[in-house]
Amino acid sequence: MQKSPFILEVKDLKKHFPIRGGLFFRRKGTVFAVDGVSFSLRRGETLGLVGESGCGKTTVGRCITWLYKPTSGTITYDGIDMAAIHGAGLRKIRKEVQMVFQDPFESLNPRHTVGHILEEPFIIHRIGNAQQRRRAVSRLLDRVGLPGSAMDRFPHEFSGGQRQRIGIARAIALSPKLLICDEPVSALDVSIQSQILNLLLDLQRESGFTCLFIAHDLAVVRHVSDWIAVMYLGQIVEYTDADTIYKAPLHPYTKALISAIPIPDPTAATHRQVLSGDLPSPSDPPQGCRFHTRCPFKVKMCEKTAPSLQPADTASSAPVHQVACHRAAELAQRQDKQPNLP
Repeated sequence: MQKSPFILEVKDLKKHFPIRGGLFFRRKGTVFAVDGVSFSLRRGETLGLVGESGCGKTTVGRCITWLYKPTSGTITYDGIDMAAIHGAGLRKIRKEVQMVFQDPFESLNPRHTVGHILEEPFIIHRIGNAQQRRRAVSRLLDRVGLPGSAMDRFPHEFSGGQRQRIGIARAIALSPKLLICDEPVSALDVSIQSQILNLLLDLQRESGFTCLFIAHDLAVVRHVSDWIAVMYLGQIVEYTDADTIYKAPLHPYTKALISAIPIPDPTAATHRQVLSGDLPSPSDPPQGCRFHTRCPFKVKMCEKTAPSLQPADTASSAPVHQVACHRAAELAQRQDKQPNLP
């Protein structure tokens, strides 16, 4: 039986968190962190998941790694429904699906040496003896550009970029097929970000793993992604390939994000689209289109009816271009000129 080209398929994923309080800790409300997200990811490719802080990106990643149990929806990894497996089956998938966390200092145990941190995945999955594991740790450090002497030091002795290299080394220790990168460079200096991004690209070319790259910065995901999905308040509002999202964005929210990318040229003409208002609370999302409270192009329909993610009805040459906007086709015809991107 031929394998599906998609290693990961997410359908109508929802994750709701209860709000509790009062004397008896009763449920007072619900946070709709992820509310109907669907996408597929081909083997060996990278999907960039972008959006403002609080839009649900990290929650999607943690549901895929089964750190959070979804409220509803399906997550299919390599043809296997994640909800249908337990015990040894889940252990096997945890070996193949790994995560790089946002804050490298918080995700590394300060009481353990780097050698112990990197050896732990092999111990958990009972791989090799002590000597073999130590050699594997030495190879991991070399792959991420750290000296072998780092093995006997503690996380606090390293810089932020070096700690993230250790986090990446831990994530790739067991040769995963799918790597979830949860804003892996947002806590780092700009001068270090490109080094970490290039390291991830080199490792992906070397190992061939598939990657879900979560970030809030469209300028970052542009350099690492084959496909980009833009999230707003728990839902995907636009999905297409990386080139199209920058050259011909259709959703007003995507256009605003792209216009906010700084251009390293003080003489370049820019057209900034500033959004009005604040991001609504995920515990009380607006009716209709969730973006209508900040959208400069809203009409009455937007306030009453929620648009679904549909193929864009435009002349775009993109193989796949989906957008959740009632006026996408109309706005595409009067598309404002986008700034030259770096």
